[in-house]
Amino acid sequence: MPETASEIRLSLIIPVYNRPDEVAELLESLCNQTVSDFEVIIAEDGSSVRCDHVVKGFENRLRITYFDKPNSGPGPTRNAAFARMTGNYGVFLDSDCIIPPDYVSAVLKRLNSDYVDAFGGPDRAADSFTPVQKAINYSMTSFLTTGGIRGGGEKLDRFFPRSFNMGMSRDVFMRTGGFSPMRFGEDIDLSIRILHEGFRTALIPEAWVYHKRRTRFRQFFKQIYNSGIARINLEYRHPGTLKAVHALPAAFVLGTLCCIVGAALIHPVCLAPIGVHVVLLLLDALIRTMRPDVAILAVVASYIQLFAYGTGFLHAFIARRIFGRGEFAAFQKKFYS
Repeated sequence: MPETASEIRLSLIIPVYNRPDEVAELLESLCNQTVSDFEVIIAEDGSSVRCDHVVKGFENRLRITYFDKPNSGPGPTRNAAFARMTGNYGVFLDSDCIIPPDYVSAVLKRLNSDYVDAFGGPDRAADSFTPVQKAINYSMTSFLTTGGIRGGGEKLDRFFPRSFNMGMSRDVFMRTGGFSPMRFGEDIDLSIRILHEGFRTALIPEAWVYHKRRTRFRQFFKQIYNSGIARINLEYRHPGTLKAVHALPAAFVLGTLCCIVGAALIHPVCLAPIGVHVVLLLLDALIRTMRPDVAILAVVASYIQLFAYGTGFLHAFIARRIFGRGEFAAFQKKFYS
Protein backbone atom coordinates (compact mmCIF):
# COMPACT_ATOMS: atom_id res chain seq x y z
CA MET A 1 0.00 0.00 0.00
CA PRO A 2 1.38 3.45 -0.87
CA GLU A 3 1.94 5.45 2.31
CA THR A 4 1.30 8.91 0.83
CA ALA A 5 -0.68 10.33 -2.06
CA SER A 6 2.61 11.36 -3.68
CA GLU A 7 3.40 7.65 -3.98
CA ILE A 8 0.05 6.86 -5.55
CA ARG A 9 0.35 6.83 -9.33
CA LEU A 10 -3.08 6.94 -10.91
CA SER A 11 -3.95 5.26 -14.18
CA LEU A 12 -7.35 6.24 -15.62
CA ILE A 13 -8.79 3.33 -17.60
CA ILE A 14 -11.52 3.88 -20.19
CA PRO A 15 -13.09 1.01 -22.17
CA VAL A 16 -14.71 2.17 -25.41
CA TYR A 17 -17.19 0.65 -27.82
CA ASN A 18 -18.32 2.72 -30.83
CA ARG A 19 -18.28 6.07 -28.99
CA PRO A 20 -15.62 8.38 -30.51
CA ASP A 21 -17.61 11.58 -29.86
CA GLU A 22 -17.99 10.76 -26.18
CA VAL A 23 -14.30 9.95 -25.89
CA ALA A 24 -13.41 13.39 -27.26
CA GLU A 25 -15.54 15.09 -24.61
CA LEU A 26 -14.15 12.89 -21.84
CA LEU A 27 -10.52 13.46 -22.82
CA GLU A 28 -11.10 17.20 -23.06
CA SER A 29 -12.37 17.17 -19.48
CA LEU A 30 -9.27 15.26 -18.37
CA CYS A 31 -7.09 17.96 -19.92
CA ASN A 32 -8.67 20.42 -17.49
CA GLN A 33 -7.77 18.57 -14.28
CA THR A 34 -6.18 20.69 -11.56
CA VAL A 35 -3.75 17.81 -10.95
CA SER A 36 -2.18 16.41 -14.11
CA ASP A 37 0.07 13.64 -12.80
CA PHE A 38 -1.83 10.62 -14.19
CA GLU A 39 -1.88 8.43 -17.25
CA VAL A 40 -4.86 7.56 -19.44
CA ILE A 41 -5.41 4.17 -21.05
CA ILE A 42 -8.04 3.84 -23.79
CA ALA A 43 -9.08 0.27 -24.58
CA GLU A 44 -11.04 -0.08 -27.83
CA ASP A 45 -13.28 -3.14 -27.48
CA GLY A 46 -13.45 -4.23 -31.12
CA SER A 47 -15.44 -1.17 -32.21
CA SER A 48 -16.66 -0.79 -35.79
CA VAL A 49 -16.40 2.99 -35.27
CA ARG A 50 -12.99 3.49 -33.70
CA CYS A 51 -11.74 6.45 -31.68
CA ASP A 52 -8.03 6.21 -32.54
CA HIS A 53 -8.17 9.44 -34.56
CA VAL A 54 -9.73 11.21 -31.58
CA VAL A 55 -7.07 9.93 -29.20
CA LYS A 56 -4.31 11.05 -31.55
CA GLY A 57 -5.49 14.64 -31.16
CA PHE A 58 -4.82 14.49 -27.39
CA GLU A 59 -1.41 12.83 -27.41
CA ASN A 60 0.40 16.14 -26.88
CA ARG A 61 -1.92 17.13 -24.00
CA LEU A 62 -2.25 13.90 -22.00
CA ARG A 63 -0.01 10.96 -21.15
CA ILE A 64 -2.17 8.53 -23.07
CA THR A 65 -2.02 4.94 -24.31
CA TYR A 66 -4.44 3.54 -26.86
CA PHE A 67 -4.90 -0.04 -28.01
CA ASP A 68 -7.48 -2.03 -29.92
CA LYS A 69 -8.60 -5.57 -29.08
CA PRO A 70 -11.24 -8.09 -30.20
CA ASN A 71 -14.68 -7.48 -28.72
CA SER A 72 -15.12 -9.23 -25.37
CA GLY A 73 -17.33 -6.93 -23.29
CA PRO A 74 -16.53 -4.32 -20.65
CA GLY A 75 -15.09 -6.58 -17.93
CA PRO A 76 -12.33 -8.31 -19.92
CA THR A 77 -11.58 -5.01 -21.69
CA ARG A 78 -10.98 -3.26 -18.37
CA ASN A 79 -8.75 -6.16 -17.33
CA ALA A 80 -6.69 -5.87 -20.51
CA ALA A 81 -6.21 -2.14 -19.91
CA PHE A 82 -5.27 -2.67 -16.25
CA ALA A 83 -2.54 -5.09 -17.33
CA ARG A 84 -0.97 -2.31 -19.41
CA MET A 85 -0.98 0.46 -16.83
CA THR A 86 2.22 1.77 -15.27
CA GLY A 87 0.53 3.23 -12.17
CA ASN A 88 -0.21 1.41 -8.91
CA TYR A 89 -3.84 2.53 -8.55
CA GLY A 90 -6.29 2.10 -11.40
CA VAL A 91 -9.43 4.20 -11.86
CA PHE A 92 -12.14 2.93 -14.20
CA LEU A 93 -14.32 5.49 -15.98
CA ASP A 94 -17.06 4.91 -18.53
CA SER A 95 -16.64 6.61 -21.90
CA ASP A 96 -19.95 8.47 -21.45
CA CYS A 97 -18.61 10.39 -18.43
CA ILE A 98 -17.33 13.95 -18.19
CA ILE A 99 -14.84 14.54 -15.38
CA PRO A 100 -14.96 17.79 -13.34
CA PRO A 101 -11.63 19.62 -12.89
CA ASP A 102 -11.13 18.64 -9.22
CA TYR A 103 -11.79 14.90 -9.66
CA VAL A 104 -8.19 13.63 -9.59
CA SER A 105 -7.37 16.04 -6.78
CA ALA A 106 -10.32 14.74 -4.72
CA VAL A 107 -9.25 11.11 -5.22
CA LEU A 108 -5.67 11.78 -4.17
CA LYS A 109 -6.75 13.89 -1.20
CA ARG A 110 -8.93 11.08 0.15
CA LEU A 111 -6.38 8.35 -0.47
CA ASN A 112 -3.74 10.45 1.28
CA SER A 113 -5.83 11.30 4.35
CA ASP A 114 -7.70 8.00 4.76
CA TYR A 115 -6.42 5.31 2.41
CA VAL A 116 -8.86 2.73 1.04
CA ASP A 117 -8.09 -0.24 -1.18
CA ALA A 118 -10.97 0.47 -3.54
CA PHE A 119 -13.44 3.33 -3.95
CA GLY A 120 -16.45 4.49 -5.89
CA GLY A 121 -17.84 7.92 -6.63
CA PRO A 122 -21.31 9.33 -7.35
CA ASP A 123 -22.63 10.86 -10.55
CA ARG A 124 -24.52 13.98 -11.53
CA ALA A 125 -26.23 15.48 -14.58
CA ALA A 126 -24.52 18.39 -16.33
CA ASP A 127 -26.41 21.45 -17.49
CA SER A 128 -25.54 20.51 -21.08
CA PHE A 129 -27.31 17.15 -20.85
CA THR A 130 -30.52 16.64 -22.80
CA PRO A 131 -33.83 16.53 -20.88
CA VAL A 132 -33.96 12.75 -21.36
CA GLN A 133 -30.41 12.34 -19.99
CA LYS A 134 -31.30 14.47 -16.97
CA ALA A 135 -34.49 12.45 -16.44
CA ILE A 136 -32.55 9.18 -16.58
CA ASN A 137 -29.97 10.56 -14.15
CA TYR A 138 -32.79 11.42 -11.75
CA SER A 139 -34.29 7.94 -11.94
CA MET A 140 -30.90 6.31 -11.40
CA THR A 141 -30.14 8.34 -8.28
CA SER A 142 -33.54 8.83 -6.62
CA PHE A 143 -34.57 6.87 -3.52
CA LEU A 144 -38.10 6.85 -4.95
CA THR A 145 -36.88 4.41 -7.63
CA THR A 146 -34.02 1.91 -7.37
CA GLY A 147 -31.44 4.56 -6.48
CA GLY A 148 -31.52 3.39 -2.89
CA ILE A 149 -30.20 -0.07 -3.75
CA ARG A 150 -27.54 0.97 -6.27
CA GLY A 151 -24.72 1.85 -3.91
CA GLY A 152 -25.24 5.60 -4.15
CA GLY A 153 -24.56 5.91 -0.43
CA GLU A 154 -22.10 4.40 1.97
CA LYS A 155 -23.06 1.95 4.70
CA LEU A 156 -20.12 1.59 7.07
CA ASP A 157 -17.37 -0.24 5.14
CA ARG A 158 -19.74 -2.32 3.03
CA PHE A 159 -19.72 -0.03 0.05
CA PHE A 160 -20.00 -1.61 -3.41
CA PRO A 161 -18.27 0.59 -6.04
CA ARG A 162 -19.75 0.74 -9.55
CA SER A 163 -17.55 0.61 -12.62
CA PHE A 164 -18.56 3.91 -14.25
CA ASN A 165 -16.49 5.58 -11.49
CA MET A 166 -14.43 3.03 -9.60
CA GLY A 167 -10.84 2.80 -8.38
CA MET A 168 -8.68 0.07 -6.87
CA SER A 169 -5.07 -0.66 -6.02
CA ARG A 170 -2.94 -3.06 -8.03
CA ASP A 171 -2.98 -5.42 -5.04
CA VAL A 172 -6.79 -5.54 -5.09
CA PHE A 173 -6.82 -6.33 -8.78
CA MET A 174 -4.20 -9.05 -8.50
CA ARG A 175 -5.83 -10.73 -5.49
CA THR A 176 -9.34 -10.72 -6.99
CA GLY A 177 -8.40 -11.37 -10.62
CA GLY A 178 -10.24 -8.27 -11.80
CA PHE A 179 -13.56 -8.25 -13.62
CA SER A 180 -15.37 -11.43 -14.62
CA PRO A 181 -16.75 -11.99 -18.16
CA MET A 182 -20.28 -11.12 -16.94
CA ARG A 183 -21.83 -8.66 -19.39
CA PHE A 184 -24.02 -7.07 -16.70
CA GLY A 185 -23.40 -6.90 -12.97
CA GLU A 186 -19.68 -7.44 -13.42
CA ASP A 187 -18.85 -4.47 -11.19
CA ILE A 188 -21.01 -5.75 -8.32
CA ASP A 189 -19.47 -9.19 -8.76
CA LEU A 190 -16.01 -7.67 -8.39
CA SER A 191 -17.05 -5.52 -5.43
CA ILE A 192 -18.36 -8.59 -3.63
CA ARG A 193 -15.05 -10.37 -4.18
CA ILE A 194 -13.10 -7.30 -3.04
CA LEU A 195 -14.98 -7.23 0.25
CA HIS A 196 -14.70 -11.02 0.60
CA GLU A 197 -10.90 -10.67 0.41
CA GLY A 198 -11.01 -8.27 3.35
CA PHE A 199 -10.15 -5.09 1.47
CA ARG A 200 -11.53 -1.76 2.59
CA THR A 201 -13.85 0.14 0.26
CA ALA A 202 -15.42 3.58 0.51
CA LEU A 203 -17.51 6.14 -1.28
CA ILE A 204 -15.61 9.34 -2.08
CA PRO A 205 -18.45 11.88 -2.39
CA GLU A 206 -16.14 14.58 -3.76
CA ALA A 207 -14.97 12.30 -6.60
CA TRP A 208 -18.14 12.66 -8.65
CA VAL A 209 -18.54 12.62 -12.42
CA TYR A 210 -21.10 13.73 -14.94
CA HIS A 211 -22.60 10.54 -16.35
CA LYS A 212 -24.68 10.73 -19.53
CA ARG A 213 -25.97 7.16 -19.53
CA ARG A 214 -28.27 6.01 -22.33
CA THR A 215 -29.81 8.71 -24.49
CA ARG A 216 -32.90 6.74 -25.54
CA PHE A 217 -35.52 5.19 -23.30
CA ARG A 218 -35.44 1.94 -25.32
CA GLN A 219 -31.75 1.40 -24.61
CA PHE A 220 -32.30 2.46 -21.01
CA PHE A 221 -34.96 -0.22 -20.61
CA LYS A 222 -32.65 -2.91 -22.00
CA GLN A 223 -29.81 -1.89 -19.71
CA ILE A 224 -31.94 -1.90 -16.55
CA TYR A 225 -33.77 -5.10 -17.52
CA ASN A 226 -30.37 -6.79 -17.61
CA SER A 227 -29.54 -5.28 -14.22
CA GLY A 228 -32.56 -7.09 -12.80
CA ILE A 229 -31.41 -10.34 -14.40
CA ALA A 230 -27.88 -9.76 -13.11
CA ARG A 231 -29.07 -9.54 -9.51
CA ILE A 232 -30.32 -13.15 -9.69
CA ASN A 233 -27.16 -14.24 -11.54
CA LEU A 234 -25.10 -12.67 -8.76
CA GLU A 235 -26.99 -14.63 -6.11
CA TYR A 236 -25.99 -17.86 -7.86
CA ARG A 237 -22.36 -16.73 -8.03
CA HIS A 238 -22.36 -15.44 -4.45
CA PRO A 239 -25.05 -17.19 -2.39
CA GLY A 240 -26.50 -15.04 0.35
CA THR A 241 -25.93 -11.69 -1.36
CA LEU A 242 -29.55 -11.34 -2.49
CA LYS A 243 -31.45 -9.19 0.00
CA ALA A 244 -35.15 -8.42 0.36
CA VAL A 245 -34.54 -4.86 -0.77
CA HIS A 246 -33.40 -6.14 -4.17
CA ALA A 247 -36.86 -7.59 -4.76
CA LEU A 248 -38.66 -4.28 -4.16
CA PRO A 249 -38.86 -3.32 -7.88
CA ALA A 250 -40.40 -6.73 -8.64
CA ALA A 251 -42.91 -6.17 -5.83
CA PHE A 252 -43.60 -2.73 -7.29
CA VAL A 253 -44.36 -4.26 -10.70
CA LEU A 254 -46.72 -6.83 -9.23
CA GLY A 255 -48.37 -4.22 -7.00
CA THR A 256 -48.87 -1.82 -9.90
CA LEU A 257 -50.45 -4.56 -12.01
CA CYS A 258 -52.77 -5.42 -9.11
CA CYS A 259 -53.83 -1.77 -8.89
CA ILE A 260 -54.59 -1.66 -12.61
CA VAL A 261 -56.56 -4.91 -12.52
CA GLY A 262 -58.38 -3.74 -9.41
CA ALA A 263 -59.33 -0.49 -11.09
CA ALA A 264 -60.71 -2.40 -14.07
CA LEU A 265 -62.63 -5.01 -12.07
CA ILE A 266 -63.52 -3.29 -8.79
CA HIS A 267 -63.20 0.50 -8.62
CA PRO A 268 -60.97 3.28 -10.07
CA VAL A 269 -59.88 4.16 -6.52
CA CYS A 270 -57.50 1.20 -6.77
CA LEU A 271 -55.30 3.46 -8.90
CA ALA A 272 -54.78 5.84 -5.96
CA PRO A 273 -51.41 4.36 -4.86
CA ILE A 274 -50.05 4.83 -8.39
CA GLY A 275 -51.32 8.39 -8.43
CA VAL A 276 -49.65 9.20 -5.11
CA HIS A 277 -46.35 7.73 -6.30
CA VAL A 278 -46.47 9.68 -9.56
CA VAL A 279 -47.13 12.93 -7.69
CA LEU A 280 -44.25 12.26 -5.29
CA LEU A 281 -41.91 11.54 -8.19
CA LEU A 282 -43.03 14.65 -10.06
CA LEU A 283 -42.61 16.95 -7.06
CA ASP A 284 -39.25 15.48 -6.06
CA ALA A 285 -37.92 15.66 -9.63
CA LEU A 286 -39.17 19.23 -9.98
CA ILE A 287 -37.43 20.26 -6.75
CA ARG A 288 -34.19 18.58 -7.78
CA THR A 289 -34.08 19.72 -11.42
CA MET A 290 -36.15 22.93 -11.38
CA ARG A 291 -37.34 21.97 -14.85
CA PRO A 292 -41.02 20.98 -15.42
CA ASP A 293 -40.17 19.23 -18.70
CA VAL A 294 -37.41 17.20 -17.06
CA ALA A 295 -39.66 16.41 -14.10
CA ILE A 296 -42.32 14.94 -16.39
CA LEU A 297 -39.72 12.90 -18.27
CA ALA A 298 -38.27 11.82 -14.91
CA VAL A 299 -41.59 10.18 -14.03
CA VAL A 300 -41.49 8.30 -17.34
CA ALA A 301 -37.83 7.30 -16.78
CA SER A 302 -38.59 6.18 -13.22
CA TYR A 303 -41.41 3.87 -14.31
CA ILE A 304 -39.30 2.49 -17.16
CA GLN A 305 -36.53 1.80 -14.65
CA LEU A 306 -38.75 0.19 -12.01
CA PHE A 307 -40.58 -1.99 -14.54
CA ALA A 308 -37.38 -2.91 -16.41
CA TYR A 309 -35.52 -3.96 -13.25
CA GLY A 310 -38.57 -5.63 -11.73
CA THR A 311 -39.50 -7.65 -14.82
CA GLY A 312 -35.87 -8.59 -15.48
CA PHE A 313 -35.59 -9.77 -11.87
CA LEU A 314 -38.79 -11.83 -12.17
CA HIS A 315 -37.69 -13.26 -15.52
CA ALA A 316 -34.37 -14.44 -14.09
CA PHE A 317 -35.94 -15.69 -10.85
CA ILE A 318 -38.41 -17.87 -12.74
CA ALA A 319 -35.89 -18.99 -15.36
CA ARG A 320 -33.20 -19.96 -12.88
CA ARG A 321 -35.10 -21.01 -9.76
CA ILE A 322 -37.99 -22.82 -11.42
CA PHE A 323 -36.67 -23.96 -14.81
CA GLY A 324 -33.01 -24.38 -13.87
CA ARG A 325 -31.61 -22.17 -16.61
CA GLY A 326 -27.95 -21.16 -16.39
CA GLU A 327 -26.54 -17.64 -16.25
CA PHE A 328 -27.90 -15.45 -19.05
CA ALA A 329 -28.54 -11.90 -20.24
CA ALA A 330 -31.20 -10.42 -22.52
CA PHE A 331 -31.08 -8.45 -25.80
CA GLN A 332 -27.58 -9.71 -26.52
CA LYS A 333 -27.79 -9.20 -30.29
CA LYS A 334 -29.88 -6.02 -30.31
CA PHE A 335 -28.74 -4.25 -27.17
CA TYR A 336 -27.61 -1.09 -28.98
CA SER A 337 -30.56 -0.87 -31.37
